[in-house]
Amino acid sequence: MPEREDDILLGSLMEETWLTLDQVAAACPVEPAWLLAHIESGLFPHAESVAGVWRFSGPALQRARRMRQLERDFDAVPELAALVADLLEEMDELRVRLRCAGLE
Repeated sequence: MPEREDDILLGSLMEETWLTLDQVAAACPVEPAWLLAHIESGLFPHAESVAGVWRFSGPALQRARRMRQLERDFDAVPELAALVADLLEEMDELRVRLRCAGLE
């Protein structure tokens, strides 16, 4: 899958920035309750609670967008969307490794 300009921008800006639950919900777009339900199910390993406030990394935002799109477009259950998101994340990491090794 070719990189889109907004993916590059997201990766550059979000590497060291934390987002709140409401910010991620607005960016997806989903209700905060959708995110909370997925967090409680253990489907967001990149999210963490600090002093009772949920915060999300750039990869968590990308994961939320992917999962929401999979659930919407394919009527996937959350667990299946999370599994596919895991596989897509792994593929992204492998592509980066290939590029670094000069094999792609």
